[in-house]
Amino acid sequence: MNDAGSPALTKAEWKQVGLGKAHESARLHVLGQADYTDDIAEVRGTLHAALGLSSKAHARILDIDFADVLSSRGVRAVLTAKDIPGTNDCGPIIHDDPILADGLVQYIGQPIFVVVADSHDLARRAAKKAKVTYEELPAILTPQAARAAGSYVLPPMRLTRGDAETAFERAPLRVQGELYVGGQEQFYLEGQISYAIPQENDGMLVLCSTQHPSEMQHVVAHALGLHSHNIVVECRRMGGGFGGKESQSALWAAAASIAAKRLGRAVKLRADRDDDMMVTGKRHCFHYLYEVGYDDSGRILAAKVDMVSRAGYSADLSGPVATRAICHFDNTYYLSDCDIRAAAGKTNTQSNTAFRGFGGPQGAIAIEYIIDEIARNLGKDSLDIRKLNFYDKIDRNITPYGQPVVDNVIHELVGELETTSEYRARRAAINAYNATSPVLKKGLALTPVKFGIAFNVTHLNQAGALVHVYVDGSILVNHGGTEMGQGVNTKVMQVVAHELGVDLTRVRIAATNTSKVANTSATAASTGADLNGKAAQDAARQIRERLAAFAAEQYGGDVADVRFVADTVFANGHEVPFGELVAKAYLSRVQLWSDGFYATPNLHWDPKTMTGNPFFYFAYGAAVAEVVIDTLTGEWKLLRADALYDAGNSLNPAIDIGQVEGAFIQGMGWLTTEELWWNAQGKLMTHAPSTYKIPGVSDCPDAFTVKLFNNRNVADSIHRSKAVGEPPLLLPFSVFLALRDAISAVGDHKVNPPLCAPATSEAILDAVSFVEQAVQEHKAA
Repeated sequence: MNDAGSPALTKAEWKQVGLGKAHESARLHVLGQADYTDDIAEVRGTLHAALGLSSKAHARILDIDFADVLSSRGVRAVLTAKDIPGTNDCGPIIHDDPILADGLVQYIGQPIFVVVADSHDLARRAAKKAKVTYEELPAILTPQAARAAGSYVLPPMRLTRGDAETAFERAPLRVQGELYVGGQEQFYLEGQISYAIPQENDGMLVLCSTQHPSEMQHVVAHALGLHSHNIVVECRRMGGGFGGKESQSALWAAAASIAAKRLGRAVKLRADRDDDMMVTGKRHCFHYLYEVGYDDSGRILAAKVDMVSRAGYSADLSGPVATRAICHFDNTYYLSDCDIRAAAGKTNTQSNTAFRGFGGPQGAIAIEYIIDEIARNLGKDSLDIRKLNFYDKIDRNITPYGQPVVDNVIHELVGELETTSEYRARRAAINAYNATSPVLKKGLALTPVKFGIAFNVTHLNQAGALVHVYVDGSILVNHGGTEMGQGVNTKVMQVVAHELGVDLTRVRIAATNTSKVANTSATAASTGADLNGKAAQDAARQIRERLAAFAAEQYGGDVADVRFVADTVFANGHEVPFGELVAKAYLSRVQLWSDGFYATPNLHWDPKTMTGNPFFYFAYGAAVAEVVIDTLTGEWKLLRADALYDAGNSLNPAIDIGQVEGAFIQGMGWLTTEELWWNAQGKLMTHAPSTYKIPGVSDCPDAFTVKLFNNRNVADSIHRSKAVGEPPLLLPFSVFLALRDAISAVGDHKVNPPLCAPATSEAILDAVSFVEQAVQEHKAA
């Protein structure tokens, strides 16, 4: 490479994208200096709030006695629904989600009132003292019960292609059954928190841990009966979100703001972990009824699935989650004739919401489970059945919803992983091991991923940014995305630095603020870097073009020949430091700031027919997992995992590999250890780290290899990169199906184990017992 100052240096040789740069807040994280919402210095007179929660799953409120609450030390006020000056609603789409219950409670943990006191502890203690009289009503708690009762928060959805019934009649073989896949708590390290500070002239500043500042702005404005311009929402960073702070942060922002408005004082509402888990929604659990027709080779000829989720008591984002589940049931497989149904069951539980993958994992896991059964029924390796059913390049390349699969690299990607992971040799070795090991059994599985990138709702695929270049040549960037640890700020900084030809150290990211960039979409659907990177690039490009025109005016030559590389501007034989050119441009009244905007092209979706082009592109991946189980106890261990992920031209390989690793372990937790359990009265009993097990360091495999697949995005994404937030969460399907493979080894792979998720040790032991019993019955017959 040439020296940075060499006139021969080209833009292609110098770059700030595609490099493994450290997270922009990494040093602050390590030193404990990164400010989260609760770390922000409190203004004088700040009060603290706590929520009073329902103790019944479904009941009418007959009376509430607040006497003991109001007489508690430090209590300043108790607020109920009647104290909300505007609209009592925080539903993101359907207005069926009250901020505070008004006469009717619909799940245990639903907020009924807000206690405001001098400290967090005093408010929380006082909230426990309210005496609520209820008239209990019947409750529905499971998706199966919701299906049986016809209880839905939205009308059921259906996508059909071809003639499934006729295809079933022609299919020589069939498999049918049911599957249950549990939900998952987001378990962000930083809990829900909002800090509302009254401003002059009916203004309200809301510092909030949220993935969607603009939605918080709208909810607070509606709750206070004000315009959006009265409300400013700001989020510097979150200690994790995973979808749980997309719509669910609205309740906390609204409650804090209502209290602050009523008392004319700053109010902070910080949820304790138990309250957070009792109040907020989680990943939707799904129950499936499925039937698939196939031929003697294992090729799928007809497919039918009926999916019902536990939506909870209100719609929240259950509609889009169900839509994405429908659009991901196919995963990497061509389904010629299919009937795909999904419904969001109304239950008297927390209103479930977004979670990393947003229905995609729940849709795709069903077809993977089914293919696993087909392979076992035919006595073949499941990888061979998967490869047989993959989308092709030219024919058999249209999804059930009508979108062509272009840039289909799943054949090459899986082929590479099959080779590098030594899949075939390990399969033979595991078969040999199991033949001589009566108690410990090993399992192996390779599972692929095809994941669509874009919001289901087309208008959400837009973003804005604001870039300032100061006189000293330093750069400040505002964009509409939010940082939750995933590195979107770092990637946007790299994009801006690259566009202006400066070192990354010149660029700083400001807190996300609704008064800087308006009408933003949530940082979700794996679009954070795609949308905001493009918007910031657009803003930086405009500044660069102005500076290039100024340089050509000052030094001669053609504007098109002016280059910005390595903090230097090259113009007509002159080499000018970037900062020097900026200072001269300012004196000549050249605009040194610009706004940028981006809207994802070529998207359309018809929700009535469930057809269209909902995704900008697809990201691909695959993983191999090897496990061992103890058939006497159900205990298990992941021995090795190999993952290959398609990040396109990665903006930051270090961050992307970290995201794949984290997603893999998080998804593994969903499918194995993270069990949500409600008792017969509808109370969530797994509402703390003591009863809800997320994976720990000891659950990570000793051998864990993650690589990025070499594949430039054919879509015009930011620098031809691909999203990496959600798709890798589907990679640990391999762990779940490797466990099923190990269990089936107990019966020499002649029996399909009825394993549901999460595959806890208890569930594994139950499945082993089923296989053993089936084997005994077969011998007896």
